[in-house]
Amino acid sequence: MTHDGRDEPLLRRLVGTLLRARREEQSRTLRDVAESARVSVAYLSEVERGRKEASSEVLGAVCRALGMRLVDLVGAAHAELAAAEGRVVVDLTDPRAERARERLVVLRGGAAGGRAQSAAGDAVLLAA
Repeated sequence: MTHDGRDEPLLRRLVGTLLRARREEQSRTLRDVAESARVSVAYLSEVERGRKEASSEVLGAVCRALGMRLVDLVGAAHAELAAAEGRVVVDLTDPRAERARERLVVLRGGAAGGRAQSAAGDAVLLAA
C-alpha cells in the first residue's frame, strides 16, 4: 500500500503498460517485437497485459528489441511507483534540476550516482 492507504500498482502490470506504450510509440506490431526478442507473440501479449511476470532475461530481450535498456524500463517503473506515492522523481543530469541538487540529502551512491531524497522526503532523485 502507498503511504495514504491506496494499493500500489502491480509491477507486472506497470511493466507491461510501459512496454506496450514504447512499442506503440514506435508503431510496431506485437509480432515484430516478439520476433526480435525471440519470444512468442502470445507470451509478449500476456506480458504487456500484465498477466505474466516476465523473467529479467525476457525483459532484457524485449527492451533490446524496443531499442531501450533495462535500466530505462526500471527507471520508468520507479517514476510511476513514486508518483503513486505522491513523490516526484527528478533526473539529476537534467540542467534544470540545479535547485533540486542543492537540496539533497544523499542516501547512498554519493555524487557519482545513486539515490538521494529531499530533506522533506517528498522527492526521490536519481543520478546516472
